[in-house]
Amino acid sequence: MSTTPAVPGSTALDPEIAARLKRTEDGLLPAIAQQFDTGEVLMLGWMDDEALHRTLTTGRCTYWSRSRREYWVKGDTSGHAQAVKSVALDCDGDTLLVKVDQIGAACHTGDRTCFDADVLPLS
Repeated sequence: MSTTPAVPGSTALDPEIAARLKRTEDGLLPAIAQQFDTGEVLMLGWMDDEALHRTLTTGRCTYWSRSRREYWVKGDTSGHAQAVKSVALDCDGDTLLVKVDQIGAACHTGDRTCFDADVLPLS
């Protein structure tokens, strides 16, 4: 069962989409943000049904912050927004791929992506 709050007055996620989702114990799905034109992997966030609904209907990425326990729209405070180009569900129904047009840095550290600062060595 989800521990994320329901949003009063919000419209629910399409039941056909909701039925296909395989969520974590706390009702979340990992959402990979990818730059739509270059294929660059930008970040990983978490979405519940409400965050996915907001993302699909507003055209801006909305995530569930596990640490702050609240919704956040990418770019609302930083200005580094993600304009949604497409959203796809993987074959298992347990991961989302959100193709976006990233404005500014995707990472909270100010880096372009969350995956370019700590590349691990291969043996």
